[in-house]
Amino acid sequence: QVRLVESGGGLVQPGGSLTLNCGAFGEIFSIYYMGWYRQAPGKQRELVATMTSGGTPTYGDSVKGRFIISRVNAKKTVTLQMNSLTPEDTAVYYCYAGRLVLFGAREENDYWGQGTQVTVSS
Repeated sequence: QVRLVESGGGLVQPGGSLTLNCGAFGEIFSIYYMGWYRQAPGKQRELVATMTSGGTPTYGDSVKGRFIISRVNAKKTVTLQMNSLTPEDTAVYYCYAGRLVLFGAREENDYWGQGTQVTVSS
């Protein structure tokens, strides 16, 4: 079984910063994508940022230039540094592990964390 454990959400004022962390646990052989998606009330889940195991990042248009993603493959962790936050960033943020392969398995699967709330408000 695979678990994605998120931490770091909370309440922050507009213009502030927040860091989200996620770790993947289980008998994991490899993870190609690790990153974050978010879902605001009444909206579809959208890409925030992902990073490949090779270190290539992809950012959603609304966060480019403000958020920074990083990961440590050996620790199976991914971090999202969020800067210049606005109320439009308020959402539940979900950790994502894509094309994950377990030891002894051949197939790739995607996994999601439980989500962590980020609220940007004065």
